[in-house]
This record gives sequence, structure tokens and C-alpha cells, in this order.
Amino acid sequence: MPKIVDHERRRAEIVETTWRLISRRGLDGATLREVAADAGYANGAIKPYFPTKSALLQATYRHVFDRTNARSAAATQALAGLAALRAFCLEVLPLDAERLDEARVVIAFWQLALQEPEQAEVNDAAMLHWRSTIRSWLDQAVRAGDVPGQLPVETVAETLLTFLLGAQVAAVFDAAFNSPDLLQTQLDFQLDLLRG
Repeated sequence: MPKIVDHERRRAEIVETTWRLISRRGLDGATLREVAADAGYANGAIKPYFPTKSALLQATYRHVFDRTNARSAAATQALAGLAALRAFCLEVLPLDAERLDEARVVIAFWQLALQEPEQAEVNDAAMLHWRSTIRSWLDQAVRAGDVPGQLPVETVAETLLTFLLGAQVAAVFDAAFNSPDLLQTQLDFQLDLLRG
């Protein structure tokens, strides 16, 4: 009797293995051969799911982005305005080992996106989603009177997004000055400035 394979589960296992490998060994350490070995599959078992390393890395980036979005959706479900914005930012910031590993994957993906326009488009779409989400919560905060009515929402949204992305790099490469406590303090400082 032929073996029945759950293809969606196998894809998920391959992606999960890939992001763990990237977080430990970097982009170059996540070859298709290494991913297969680490996942316990034969060398050729990855190709039917991800024909190229680029396709696998794109799926891995999307996985990390989806994980972050799922966490932030749960954290912000009953919140609005600045409270929702803060909860979202806390889910993006690398405040624990898992989110620090996610930051390592994202940084590796950015390296790839510099060279491959298709990967850059994936990143652009992800950042467009976050920009829209951040702007929405800032608009809510303006309407609620939690921040001044003349708040330059577009500028503030870009500033916060730049902070979040930069914090991922800083936490990975300059951890001594960007501990979870310090990152959270920096976030709260920025949000306090918005309140006026």
C-alpha cells in the first residue's frame, strides 16, 4: 500500500526547519541539502515542494511574517488606537528568543531581496500591510483624542516602522545596547512623545 503523505504538513515542516536553520546558521547555512537533512528527509524530498532555494526562502519569510501577524492580531483583538499600536509593536520587536530568531530570518531575507526583485516585492507587500495597519491605529488615536489632532500620521507611521525594522537589526547585531527592556523603553518613549 502506498504511503500517504500530508503535503501541507510537509511544506510547513520544511519551512519551520528552514527558519530555524537560518536563525542558527544564516542564509548560507540553509541549503536545500541541509534543510532536508535537518528535517529528516531524503535530499531530493524538498524539490517537489520548493523547486528552488529562493522559493523556499520566500515561503519562510512569509511564514515569519504570518506568525507575527497572527500574534499581533491576537494581542490587538480587543484594543484600538495607541493601545493596539503598542501591542502590535511589542509583537514585532525581538523581545524574546523566538522573535529574535524571526528577526534573523527577516534580515537574511532582506539580503536576498536586494538581489531578487521578486523577493523585494514580497517584502514591499508585507511592509505595505504594516504601514496601513499602523496608520489605521494612529487615525483611531487621533479620532479618540489620545494624540493631537494635527499629528502627521504618515510621518509618524513611517517613523514607527523604521524603528521596528531597525530594532530587529540592532537586537541581532548590537544586543548589549538593545535588550528587550531597552527596546520596550524606546517604544514607550516614542509613544509618549505622540501624546504630546
